[in-house]
Amino acid sequence: MRTRFAPSPTGLLHLGHAFAAGFAQREAAQAGGEFLVRLEDIDGTRNRPEYETAIFEDLAWLGLSWQEPVRKQSEHFDDYRAALTKLEAQDLLYPCFCTRKEIQAEIASAGQAPQGPDGPLYPGTCRSRSLAERADHIASGAPYALRLDVEKARRNVGHPLHWRDLAHGEFEAQPQLFGDVVLARKETPASYHLAVVVDDALQGIALVTRGEDLLPATHLHRLLQELLTLPVPEWKHHRLITNEHGKRLAKRDDARSIRSLRESGWTAERVWEAVGFRER
Repeated sequence: MRTRFAPSPTGLLHLGHAFAAGFAQREAAQAGGEFLVRLEDIDGTRNRPEYETAIFEDLAWLGLSWQEPVRKQSEHFDDYRAALTKLEAQDLLYPCFCTRKEIQAEIASAGQAPQGPDGPLYPGTCRSRSLAERADHIASGAPYALRLDVEKARRNVGHPLHWRDLAHGEFEAQPQLFGDVVLARKETPASYHLAVVVDDALQGIALVTRGEDLLPATHLHRLLQELLTLPVPEWKHHRLITNEHGKRLAKRDDARSIRSLRESGWTAERVWEAVGFRER
């Protein structure tokens, strides 16, 4: 049984990351399985080599060990392109040329828009464009994203999809919660949603552990697994580590970064106690 901790090298790890990594490692250890680390480094504009180095140093300082080699998403773009090709063959993707500003303006002019976990849903502006229009825009060099036609995808599947969370129970997938999500952009061959599904399948992850804030995303991930004929893991969404105001920790909160705590004299044992792990 394999679990994974998959940080992005866009900042220093904080107490929330320590909890997530420790949680995944503990689940693997209790099942006699394997714990993996994966770098979700698709965002080339924000990734920094020093943050990548810090991730491994902090995890080792915390006493964690993991299976090698570490998968780096930036080294596997062909895997994501192959998944997109499979979805394109099912006629489930369409190019979207709308800018964020244009999408916001259309939503504002409509007076209201359905809300999803990440905010207002995309209104579907480019879904109805003709093939000729799409071809002309692409030929002009206009930037675009590839969106999933979620309702068409649901019709193609043709039956309810279910998934199991070991902490929250059984769910029937409701991928329409996210609307027509972006799965890739012209300059980036995969979004988080596509990459994480492909990675987990290729790495044989049997139990996906992550924060409760990502529980809604599983509805969409379950659909993508079905469309791509990928194995279905189990999930276990855990509590989030918050600050004194009850707000989820973010990388910009440097005071609670593992590096800052180390430099201020904290021990690894004190970190584990701070996040609620008396024993790992």
